[in-house]
Amino acid sequence: MNTSHSNPPKLLLRFFKWFCDPRLHKYLEGDLLELYEYNIEKQGLKKAKWKFSWEVFKLFRPGIIKSFEGTQRLNNYGMIKNYYKVSMRSILRNKTFSFLNISGLSVGIASCILILIYVNNELSYDTYNSNYENTYRVIHYYGEQGAEPNFSSLPTNEYQVWGNAPAAPSMQSFFPEVHQVFRFTSDSPWLISYNGITFSETGILFADSTAFDVFDWKMLAGDPKTALVRPNTVVLTKELAKKYFGDENPVGKTIIMDTEDPFEVTGVVEVPSNSHFFFNGLISMSTFKNRRPGIFDSWGYVDFYTYFTLKPGASIDILKQKVPEFLEANYTDDQNYYIDFEPLSDAYLHSEAGRQPGAIGSIGNIYIFTSVAIFILLIACINFMNLSTARSVERAKEVAIRKTIGSQRSALIYQFLVEAIIITLIASLFAAVLVFAGHSLLETISGKTLPINWLFSIQNVLLGLAAVLFIGVVAGSYPAFVLSTFRPITVLKGSFKASSSGIWLRKSLVVLQFSLSIILLAGAAVVSSQLDFLQKYNMGFDSDQMLVVDFGYDGLVQQKREYIKQRFNNHKDVEMASVSRAAPGDFFPNAGTGITDPISGEIVYKGPAIYEVDEDFIPTYKMNIVAGRNFSDDFPLDSANALILNESAAKLYGYSNPEDIIGKSFEQWGREGKVVGVVKDFNYVSLHEEVEPLSLRFGTRYNVSVFSLKINSQDFSKTLAELESIWQEIIPHRPFDTRFVDQNFNAQYESDERFGMIFSIFSGLAIFVACLGLFGLTIYSTAQRNKEIGVRKVLGATTTRIVALLSKDFLTLFIISLIISIPLSWYVMNSWLDGFAYRISLGFEIFATSALITLLVAFITMSFKTVSAALSNPIDSLRDE
Repeated sequence: MNTSHSNPPKLLLRFFKWFCDPRLHKYLEGDLLELYEYNIEKQGLKKAKWKFSWEVFKLFRPGIIKSFEGTQRLNNYGMIKNYYKVSMRSILRNKTFSFLNISGLSVGIASCILILIYVNNELSYDTYNSNYENTYRVIHYYGEQGAEPNFSSLPTNEYQVWGNAPAAPSMQSFFPEVHQVFRFTSDSPWLISYNGITFSETGILFADSTAFDVFDWKMLAGDPKTALVRPNTVVLTKELAKKYFGDENPVGKTIIMDTEDPFEVTGVVEVPSNSHFFFNGLISMSTFKNRRPGIFDSWGYVDFYTYFTLKPGASIDILKQKVPEFLEANYTDDQNYYIDFEPLSDAYLHSEAGRQPGAIGSIGNIYIFTSVAIFILLIACINFMNLSTARSVERAKEVAIRKTIGSQRSALIYQFLVEAIIITLIASLFAAVLVFAGHSLLETISGKTLPINWLFSIQNVLLGLAAVLFIGVVAGSYPAFVLSTFRPITVLKGSFKASSSGIWLRKSLVVLQFSLSIILLAGAAVVSSQLDFLQKYNMGFDSDQMLVVDFGYDGLVQQKREYIKQRFNNHKDVEMASVSRAAPGDFFPNAGTGITDPISGEIVYKGPAIYEVDEDFIPTYKMNIVAGRNFSDDFPLDSANALILNESAAKLYGYSNPEDIIGKSFEQWGREGKVVGVVKDFNYVSLHEEVEPLSLRFGTRYNVSVFSLKINSQDFSKTLAELESIWQEIIPHRPFDTRFVDQNFNAQYESDERFGMIFSIFSGLAIFVACLGLFGLTIYSTAQRNKEIGVRKVLGATTTRIVALLSKDFLTLFIISLIISIPLSWYVMNSWLDGFAYRISLGFEIFATSALITLLVAFITMSFKTVSAALSNPIDSLRDE
């Protein structure tokens, strides 16, 4: 063993020698070293060092710390020791207030740290790349024919990330500033077979061999320089490799893709969880190029994402200035096409471009969570200040006596600050326990891996200690400066009363607490209502019990699609079946589509989305035809020369009345014919966006990949088993890969639902912390008015009247809070709702409900003490008189 590494940390040994009583040092150090060596042997070097550190810190306590008497330091040490003793006595003597302060602060600090962990993870996306600051991606603008926008000022939301293949190599040869270029395609399902095991896998992409030059994905096996060079080679993620090969090294082994093509596994890669797009496998781009060489020269074929890095010192602004020159030299089509560049640092949180390669985050949510964290911590600090100032009368005599015997004001300030810092420190220790307990729950709710190892870096530990000191000083500053100003003569004469400024401050802080609580509760109510609205919104088609069977463009299935559809239709639980390229909620392409212009009579090209379907697709999903007709067997040529549009597409081409576009000529992807129908708009993407123009054309045998089955069953398990049996009888080589349409859409709202859950939980914690403070203030105010309550009861006051008397002040403060919080919460949540194309309106009832819940919780909190005080025997409170 390397002895230099097995020695205990020198810094800690020096620290121990510095503070330990010399009479004990020799013996204790020997015990520490002996225990350290034992721990190395039993638990390893790393754990032994951690335990050694812990043991040293445990010894840093009175009785072991050496005396500093006789020096200037002694005075400071003795004074600090005295502060510590007095503070601990005060904390232990006032158990109720100490409990309320510590529990409120610990929940507040823990909530703040947990939110910080979440926010830090969101902000860390893609930062694992060494070229993070120097990596960009190409975004593409496909404009309408005839439009002449100012490309230099086009907003990012007019672009899309999904683009063509030739842009990448053309850029590398045209721009000397470009260092590496990397393309990958959108994912598609593949059948992977190995040793007789076959699964249908998603997330398989074609990717350039430069993948590992642009992105720092960790290559666990294989050579990153050559892994994606040769055709028919594939790199698997660690998870997929484990699924097929267990603990074996898969590099060099052969798997069968789509039942017929042998692929060599050339690498195993690990993709960090904070990457803005994911995959399960990468197939070499040369494989794709061998299969479809024509699309690699086509600027109009869209299926590629392009990323690139700049050479050191190169400027992206220079590149942007050269884009017109680049397009003039390389793009020869007459379509309205342009490109721009987006930094990798904007890809996850700041991009507004369409057709993203993966899920994106929300910078707005980050701001909201950060605000919630600050609110909770603020509420906890307000609790501390409120309870401390409320107890000022009780501590007035203590201050007076200290001043009488010679204590300086500065010493009193230090005393109260030390007390606040000790409470904060204790609360922080409890908060650490809560963080460890709540971390896994937060990971489950957020659906993300949230690393916390960064919290334990030396820098962050020091920042944490500084934060504890800061929170303690902030929370204890006002009580310290207020209590230290008490005049001993006034207090000892018994004529001392709480100052009006202190009362007003306390009331102001209560108003602030109530306001923050109402804002958070109203926010949680708005988020919940919006998510409920999304789930119940009429999408314009029937998605209930709609089963999708995905066969991934399997050629054998395509050959037998009519027979399979017929067998499905014959099942008693299947109302109707159809076959199409995609189902609502799935990924779909756009198609350059020309239709006769209503004014000029010329064919005008635009780029609506495209669905390729059969004649049963529209009736299966119960969509409404508003003009013309559906595809029909009665018109055999529909498969070649008929087109159906949705209402938005008809308007896009200038036909506000759907009837007017029926019979107009169209040109689309090599087909020419007539528009035969217009279907009512339906939400085929997400309610975050308006319904976009859509064209539906008859899908040929080679362009369909899913069956849609309308199920009517009370026993899904049995129905699915029977349908799978039919499938396996006809297509034994392919797994029965199914999903429900609802799942597609639910997946799109998953991040919204997770946001809502996290927001609601932390809002609830904020209200809980506020209630702790309110409960403490109620205890204090009822104690202060104990004799008044006794006198009122003797004079005949009822319990209800006394409870109302004690609650009146809080009700006034609550109404003020309401006036402040409702406009603020309306503004914030209205901004959040702007992210949805379909949203609820912010009615008064949401804020009224939130206010009533807050008021009810506040009254329940206060009632624990006010009712008890109102029911108490007046003799007990008046006996002292």
